[in-house]
Amino acid sequence: MTESDTAARDAKWRGWRSVADLHHAYFTGLILTIVSRRGTADAAEFVFRVFRRQQQERFLPGLTKLGLDKLPPAVAAAQYHYLSNWIGGVHVEYMYETDRKAWVRYPPPRWAWRGTAICGIPGEVSRAMLRGWHANNGVALGNLNLGFVCTKQSVEGQEGLEGYYCEYDHPLTIDQRLVFAPHLEAPAFDIASAPALPVDSWPQPRLEKAYRNYAMEYVRTAAPVATQVFGPVDAAYLLHLTGKLIGMQYFDEIAPGLGGTRGGPKEFAEFLRALFVAQDDEVELVPSGGGYELHQRRWKLMADLVDYHPACVRLLEGLVEGLAAVCGRFIQVKLSTAPGGRPPFVWSIS
Repeated sequence: MTESDTAARDAKWRGWRSVADLHHAYFTGLILTIVSRRGTADAAEFVFRVFRRQQQERFLPGLTKLGLDKLPPAVAAAQYHYLSNWIGGVHVEYMYETDRKAWVRYPPPRWAWRGTAICGIPGEVSRAMLRGWHANNGVALGNLNLGFVCTKQSVEGQEGLEGYYCEYDHPLTIDQRLVFAPHLEAPAFDIASAPALPVDSWPQPRLEKAYRNYAMEYVRTAAPVATQVFGPVDAAYLLHLTGKLIGMQYFDEIAPGLGGTRGGPKEFAEFLRALFVAQDDEVELVPSGGGYELHQRRWKLMADLVDYHPACVRLLEGLVEGLAAVCGRFIQVKLSTAPGGRPPFVWSIS
C-alpha cells in the first residue's frame, strides 16, 4: 500500500469514527430527551422495545457470524455480549464459570450512558434494557431454562453493570428470566482466557466499519420504535429536538474527522457531503443560486425498513440543523423529500 493509499484509508476510517460518535451521542441523547420530556415510565418502555427489537433481529444471526452457535447456551449468550460489544467499542468483560454459568460485566465508563449522561438515567430504564435483551436470550435459543442474574447496576452507583447467564434445571417463568442478586460479586476478568475474534475473518477494515455500524444500528432501531410507542406527531418532535441538540453539541467534535471547519454555506455543504459519504449515502453537491444543493439519493440508515414512517426523517433534519447552527450562525438549511418522507432528499444550503 502506497503512502497516499494509507492516508486515504486512514481518512476514511476517521470519517467512520465521526459518524459512529454522532450516532452514539444521538441514541443516548434520545433516551435522555424521552426521560426529561415524557418521564421514566415512557423511557423504560421505549428502551425495552428498542433492545427487544435489536435482540430479535441481531442475536441469533450474530451467534452464527461470531462462530458461537455451537456453544452451551449460557456460554454462547455471554460470549456474544463480550465479542459483539467489543466490536462496537464497548468495554466488556467475560468470565467463564461452568458450561451452565458465564458472566458478563460492563465496567465504567458505560458506553450507553456516555459521560455525564449516566446521571440522568433512572434505574428503571437500565432494567428495561436487561428485560429487552438479556432476559430473552434463552427464549431465542429455544431454551426456557436459561436466565440472567443481574448483580450490579452502574446507574445505581455500583461499579458497573454485571451479571451471569445461568442454565437452571427447570423452565423459567417470564418473571424468573431476569432476577437481581446485588449481594453477589463477579469473579476477576482475565483477558488471556477471554474469547477472541479470528483475525483472518475480522481484519482491521471490517472492524472499523463494524464499529461505525454498531452505533448507527441503535439509531436505525430507535426511530421507528419511537413512532410506534409515542405516535408520529410526538415522535417527530422528540426525534427532531434530540437531533438539533446533539448536532449543536457535536459539530466541533466530529468535524475534524470529516475534514470540516466552521464557516459559511460552502464549508457546511462540503462538511455535510463528507458526513453523508461516510454514512455510505449517495450524494451530489451542486451550486444553486447564491448557495448550494446537496442531492441525497439514499439514506442507508433507514433503507429497507418495512415499518419506516415519514416522522423518522425528522431525526436527520434535526441533526443537520444543529450541525449547521454551529458551523455558521446564519446558515440556512431547507429539506425537500420524496413522498412518504423518503429519499431522494434535496438539502438547500444558503
